[in-house]
Amino acid sequence: MSLIAMRDIKFGFGGPVLLEGINFQIRQGERVSLLGRNGCGKSTLLRLVQGQLEPDSGEITCQPNLRVAMLSQSVRQDISGKVFDVVVQGLGNAGKLLVEYHNISHNTSNAHSADSDARLHELHDELEKEDSWKKLNVIETVLSMTGIDPEIQFSDLSAGLKRRVLTAKALAAEPDLLILDEPTNHLDIESIKWLEDFLLRCQKSLLFVTHDRRFLKKVSTRIVEIDRGKLFNWNCDYEDYMKRKEQLILAEQNQWNQFDKRLAREEYWIRQGVKARRTRNEGRVKALQKMREVRSQRRYQDGQVKIEINAARRSGDIVVKANGVDFSYDGSNTKPIISDLTATIIRGDRIGIIGPNGQGKTTLLRLLLGELSATNGQIRHGTNVQCAYFDQLHGQLNLNETLLENIGEGYGTVIVNGRKKHVFAYLADFLFDAEQAKAKVSSLSGGERNRLQIAKVFTQPSNLLVLDEPTNDLDVETLELLEDMLIEYPGTVLLVSHDRAFLNNVVTSTLVLEDGGKVTEYVGGYDDWLRQRADIDSAKEEKSAAKRKIAKPQKARPVKLTFKQERELERLPSLIEKLEKQITFLHEKMSEPSFYKQDGAMIAETKAKLDEFDGELTNAYSRWEELAALE
Repeated sequence: MSLIAMRDIKFGFGGPVLLEGINFQIRQGERVSLLGRNGCGKSTLLRLVQGQLEPDSGEITCQPNLRVAMLSQSVRQDISGKVFDVVVQGLGNAGKLLVEYHNISHNTSNAHSADSDARLHELHDELEKEDSWKKLNVIETVLSMTGIDPEIQFSDLSAGLKRRVLTAKALAAEPDLLILDEPTNHLDIESIKWLEDFLLRCQKSLLFVTHDRRFLKKVSTRIVEIDRGKLFNWNCDYEDYMKRKEQLILAEQNQWNQFDKRLAREEYWIRQGVKARRTRNEGRVKALQKMREVRSQRRYQDGQVKIEINAARRSGDIVVKANGVDFSYDGSNTKPIISDLTATIIRGDRIGIIGPNGQGKTTLLRLLLGELSATNGQIRHGTNVQCAYFDQLHGQLNLNETLLENIGEGYGTVIVNGRKKHVFAYLADFLFDAEQAKAKVSSLSGGERNRLQIAKVFTQPSNLLVLDEPTNDLDVETLELLEDMLIEYPGTVLLVSHDRAFLNNVVTSTLVLEDGGKVTEYVGGYDDWLRQRADIDSAKEEKSAAKRKIAKPQKARPVKLTFKQERELERLPSLIEKLEKQITFLHEKMSEPSFYKQDGAMIAETKAKLDEFDGELTNAYSRWEELAALE
């Protein structure tokens, strides 16, 4: 039986029909990926499924008592409270009781308070009446899966961790169907892999929109696509979908060509004059009128984005050369963010930069571009380097200005590769019509803003492109076209991205930020890095095993743990868990773009705290192994 079924759905926002003749269903256990170009109606369909919108016509039927939860692509700014409080929101009276029970039981100052104990007993009875203990178990399970301390304030978390908490909140309601809108946006690679495994482990029915092709391939069991208001079902994997889609477009074009030839013949016949009127067949005339009507209702695909990068005169052979570079924000007083960086970037290189959020990717970019000075070592720039920079936060766009004002900057034309082009025509290349061109940037969706910023950056003459997360919110077709243009670009590319497929398809080598600020260069893209890292880890393991084999084992004397050591061993797992959560929290906090805009003392203090926690965690693990060996 279907969880939800849509029959002949029609919907529009007062203008042209956005969705028409939609027939769709989701069965228990399916994980359905929804594809389509930006603005085609994907988010609208999600809202119809959730019940936030009512269709203009058609029927939506649901399984009785169906529970649906949705995770939007943006994080609301008005959410506050502890992580635990946020997760239980939406559970009604049971949620309020659970929050109070959690707060009292985790408040150490109330540990021996008679009043607090009495209230806990009252809450215990009330929760039993509400049958809420099962809900508490579910909440604790999903919170454990996120790896986030439930006592931390939600507002203090990074965007990536906030999305983890909101995912836990959606699952805490135990939905039959979970809806996800661009769930991988602004997550680093490790967080994306965590989310993939998380969704596969929780075994929920899913309907999701994503631009991440690797995520789509791993998670989805079925693909559906919105194209010109219609919904198409593809029971196949992504590669087969791409092949079948191309075949469908070719077949449609051939069908249209044949139809147009028949229509042209009939139009010629009707215009033959007196002879045609004498022999006119009324049935043929009506058939012609019907053909004209069919032709007028034909919906064409939107044009493809036309990307042209404004290339400057080529740079020297060496673009950037770094030798033994260290960097920290307060000199040498803390562990450096970048350590012993040695790399040479040659004209024509396409360098990918990857690493966890907060590890220093933006810092590395600023060092290579000369915006920051190295603490130690030297960075040398080549001759005639002209840089164009794409900022993932859309910092180059003025939200209160129109698209025309943002692109033209006071002029009616732009110059691309020596040719003048009217701003209206240039925006049309990026699928913005005349009406949108006169609108303010603030009215655009996330994908449209990303496309506009790409358009703005590519008007700047450059032989060095620096792109910081350019793929967020882009539809797959635009993504693949951008890949092709970057491959053909005659200059040099520095690319920060968490899109694994994008990295594989574009870059020639990868700079990976590893523990301790170390930056290591690997040949190839993301998959190439994984293979090379596995080979290195395997070689290290073989070397370690050989050393262990050579070493003569000594017979251990049996030792019994003292009472004090037993208590210490019992406490160590919770201490380790607490330290790991604190370290994760600091890493995520440091991933925020605003972190390195703070006062240098605040940055140094946070780094020092992270070093302190790292040291305590290492000592805790060592002590745990030592005591466990004595048991």
